[in-house]
Amino acid sequence: MKIYQHNELGNCDLIIDAIYEGGNRGNVTDDPINKILPVGNQGGFRYAGSLQKIKYIILYTSGENIDWPDKIDNETGVFQYYGDNKTPGHELHDTAKNGNIILKNLFESLHSHDKPRENIPPIFIFKKYPTKSSTRSVQFKGLCVPGTTNKNQLEDLVAIWKTSNDLRFQNYSAFFTILNISKVSRSWLNDLNSGITSSKDAPIAFVKWKKNGKYDALISQRTISIRTIEQQLPENPTEWKLLEYLFEYFSSEPTIFEYLAAEIYRMTDSKIIIDEVTRGTIDGGRDAIGRIKLGLNDDPIFAEFAIEAKCYNPGILNKKINTVGVKEVSRLISRIRNRQFGILVTTSAVSKQAYEEVRIDGHPIIFLSGKDIVKILIVKGINTVVILTKYLNDNYKKVSNKT
Repeated sequence: MKIYQHNELGNCDLIIDAIYEGGNRGNVTDDPINKILPVGNQGGFRYAGSLQKIKYIILYTSGENIDWPDKIDNETGVFQYYGDNKTPGHELHDTAKNGNIILKNLFESLHSHDKPRENIPPIFIFKKYPTKSSTRSVQFKGLCVPGTTNKNQLEDLVAIWKTSNDLRFQNYSAFFTILNISKVSRSWLNDLNSGITSSKDAPIAFVKWKKNGKYDALISQRTISIRTIEQQLPENPTEWKLLEYLFEYFSSEPTIFEYLAAEIYRMTDSKIIIDEVTRGTIDGGRDAIGRIKLGLNDDPIFAEFAIEAKCYNPGILNKKINTVGVKEVSRLISRIRNRQFGILVTTSAVSKQAYEEVRIDGHPIIFLSGKDIVKILIVKGINTVVILTKYLNDNYKKVSNKT
């Protein structure tokens, strides 16, 4: 992985997934982005120039905001980014950094009938990437443009309502496409700073998009994906608190966890239908069965699936982590029939051996680990222990009383 030192940032290129080291003075001058491009050293939404004539935009994401979880999909090149009205007390476009006004203008230009895309500048994405040298280091994630191939103008920029401390407010959810550009040259960055909009060094994919609106996305096919145990568990203290509470809630009645497991998977796609959660005949556990709707609404087909859930300790309460092993995974594989697929949901993680055997042998099994469960809940707004407690009490105490 390419790493640029803090003293190199004023003359460097932007390379996909390269690391740009921050400083270590302990103040805002440690910010590396402002050294690469002069846009200020704070905030998730930064730009150069004026609102009427923006030279370029920086979108910075920490990836840690549980209320507004920005997301980069490396397989499709789609970036979901939330605007900057993240607390109550302000109108949608009344923000200090003018980020939501800029988002509105970007998507209006995208869908304009008169010279579409004309007023859209380059947009650079950086993500927080702490290193040993500096907690302010960042990773360059790409050059993006507003919109995607699979979302229309009613879907690519949406004002959504949220509630905080019983106060309602709106913020934007915006979708961008990361273009197929592996390197942004320093010469083009210099031209942008000088106000040159028709530079010979502009990336071809960006020039073509400006001209005809065709998205050439930076898509990447996964190799055989075998996540480590660490990669299957939470990334920060907030996520760990949620997972710890979740495990403790179901640990005394792990069979009830099967109902939550089914609901967790249903949350991932509106086309998922849970048909039944049934008591197992062998070990007293509960398995869910269901279908996912494919094709047109008027003439759909359904792919069937089976869910197995394991409420295992993810390494909390001074206990050793209890991973899902080959035996449990093999049991699920044996239960899925031809043209079906399986989902294994666990509060813990899948062992290396079990994960490898499934992926290498090509079994149609989806793994949802402790981290996945928490992130799915967070996206649905269940992002604090207080909210999680109410959600579980409202939905799963009733289930417990029936069983």
